[in-house]
Order: sequence, then C-alpha cells, then structure tokens
Amino acid sequence: IDRHRLSCRSPQRRTMGSRLGPLVRSSHLISTRLVSDTTPTSASSIPTRLTEIIKPTVFVPPPPADSATELSRESQLMNRRKAIQTAIREKESTSLLPSFEDNFGRKHTYLRIALTEKCNLRCLYCMPAEGIPLTPKPHLLTVDEIVRIVEVFAAHGMDKIRLTGGEPSVRKDFTDIVRRIKAVEGVTQIGVTTNGIAIGKRLQELRDAGLSQMNISLDSLNPEKYMMITRTNGFQKVMETIKNAEGLFDSVKVNVVVMKNVNDMEICDFIEMTKDRNLSVRFIEFMPFGGNKFTLNKFFSYKDMWQMVEQRFGDKIYRLVDTPNDTTKAFRIRGYQGEFGFITSMTEHFCATCNRVRVTADGNLKVCLHGNSEVSLRDVMRSGATDAELSETISKAVKRKKKQHAGVENLQHLKNRPMILIGG
Repeated sequence: IDRHRLSCRSPQRRTMGSRLGPLVRSSHLISTRLVSDTTPTSASSIPTRLTEIIKPTVFVPPPPADSATELSRESQLMNRRKAIQTAIREKESTSLLPSFEDNFGRKHTYLRIALTEKCNLRCLYCMPAEGIPLTPKPHLLTVDEIVRIVEVFAAHGMDKIRLTGGEPSVRKDFTDIVRRIKAVEGVTQIGVTTNGIAIGKRLQELRDAGLSQMNISLDSLNPEKYMMITRTNGFQKVMETIKNAEGLFDSVKVNVVVMKNVNDMEICDFIEMTKDRNLSVRFIEFMPFGGNKFTLNKFFSYKDMWQMVEQRFGDKIYRLVDTPNDTTKAFRIRGYQGEFGFITSMTEHFCATCNRVRVTADGNLKVCLHGNSEVSLRDVMRSGATDAELSETISKAVKRKKKQHAGVENLQHLKNRPMILIGG
C-alpha cells in the first residue's frame, strides 16, 4: 500500500483502523483471506482510495489448482498480508488526532473518571469522619457529558478507561454507562475500582456490558478490623464479590492501603490469598489527602513492607516483568498461582512514566492525583464549546503537568480534595 495514501489526514482514517483491527487480531484469517468487519459501515465513511485498496469480501473456497497456481496465490496472499501490516503500522504511528502529551514527553493513554461522589463506606483514608458536603446534582456531569469526554479522549489515543467514585455501583445506571463507553471507538479496556459491597449482584451484567477489569478494595482479612477501617459491616459481601469475580473478568485485583499499626501485620496473609487463586494483591502506601488525618506515624513504606515479605518468603520471591507505564512493582511466590505488588507512590514514585489523568464527578480535570490544580471540563462543555475547543482545553492542562509530585513531606501540607471527591 502506498504509504503516502495512508498518511492522509482524512477524518475517516479511524474507520480504516477499525476495519483492519479484526484482520490483525486473527493471524489465521490473515493467512487465508481478507474479511470485512462484522459491523456494517457505509462506503461513504471510508476514503475512496482506501476502498480501492481494502474491499470487504465474502470468502468462497477456491477450486483445486496446480502447484504453480498455488505458489502464485501464496505470493498474492503474502503481498496482501504485507499491505495490511503496513496499514496497521501507519495507523499506530499516526493517530487520528495527536496524543495528549506533556512537556516531558509523556503521552497520556489512561483516563480515570469518577461517576459519583457518593459511597456506601466511610474508609478512614478516604472519607473524613464528619463526612463531606456533596456536590449538588445539577453540577455533576450528566451521562452524555461523561460519554462525550470519553469520546474526546479516545480520539486522542486514550484507550484505557477506569471508572471510579465514590462507589460507582451506587449508580442505578452504572451498567448503561459501561455499555455506552464500550461503544466508543478506540476504547479497548474498561475497568472499575469498587469496594465490592453492592456490585456483587451485577457482575455478569457488567461483564456483558463490556467491563473487563475489576479492582476491589479490601484493607483487612479480619472482619472486626475491616469494620473499624471502613466504619461499615460488609466484609463477607466483599469476600463473596472477589470470589465470584475471579474467572469472570480479565483481571481481578485486590487493593490494600497499608497503615502502620493498623493492618501492616496482615501483608503476608494477603499474599497467601494468591497461593491457589488467580488474584493480584496490591499494597498501596498510605497517601495524604484532605480530611484523612494523614501523619507519618501511620505511614508504612515500601521498604518496610518488603522487609516483612522477604523475612517470610525469602528466595521463593521472584520479580515479574514490568509493563510500560505500570505503577506496580509486581512479584510472585514460586508455586503460587497469583501475584502481589507494591504501589510506591510516596517513596519511589513513578511520575516519569505517568500516562494517566483524572476527571472528577463534577467535571474537573486533574492531571496529577497529588496536585491541586484543576480545570473544569463541565463548564467548557456547558458554555457551548466544540469538541476541538474541549480538546484544546485538555491539551493546555496536560502541558502544565509538573515533572513529579512534591513528595510525602510536602504533600501532607498541600491542600487537596478528599480522596472521595477525587476518585479512587
């Protein structure tokens, strides 16, 4: 395929990419024939020159042929495979719109969006004991606004979406939101961070709607301590949700916020959960946010956690290969099915490879979890802005993203939202 043709900036180039996707995902199909996307697409939605290059076809088994004919056909198939691969490389190297990139070369491909500020727990590290004033409903994002934001981000190459809260499952329309986001072109993964209390009854419908990943918060394996941390009695429901989610979703992770003299002594017990279960347990350093009464006396560092784990498991621990933009140092115990890891936001931050931004339930864009700078996308949309103007607002905010956060010593004095109002 002529590389010049595929580098055209026609707004329909994403259609080409979506039609090529199924071909690349199935090497068997590529090696035998070209197939069309099962989703009907009008001819007018594809550039004319591209329709001449890649035409939907219906496969008809060829008649028997002699060896010379077979060699000729094999040569043609090889040339067509090369053409497809060239098209895919062009598609991957040049998105429809440029990525949201900051001044340090970090391209952002991961959007975390809070669906609500409401939660059915009152966790010590997230919700102030006195509660919080909720944003009036008219000031929260509507479902259409949520989907529009996802569409704009996806057009710039942001393919991974995580839905947070509050607790996302308290929304009656949660499943419908997942379904609508899944329908957005370019979105490849949808995950949720949940406390596991109410979501347990909706696991299958959420999977059917397009949810692929589930992170479940569980800070103690002791029911009484769990109630002390969350100020709610829901331990058994969470354990049932974890069990039922295994095997249903592509990944199930258990998030544990570790606090000194609260649950630090349970770290090895959590790792034992991975012995016969395909779970990923992640230990998160306690982080300072508004109203969570963070003190260094409660802080239990990655180094402290590691010493505890190493003392228990020794040379049976081995490191797993990091994936690009990963926030977790991942490990496995030899002979265990699952894995565990550490999110070291405070002591060994991963700012240099950060590829994520957040949108709060009231529509504010936060380019850094630990920064207090925000831009209202809600106000921009409600002022009548076009998608191009919304994109420009996002791009400018991302450009202002700092190289790294201020560090635990300074963050504890920085005024920031409570975690419940940011989105876990």
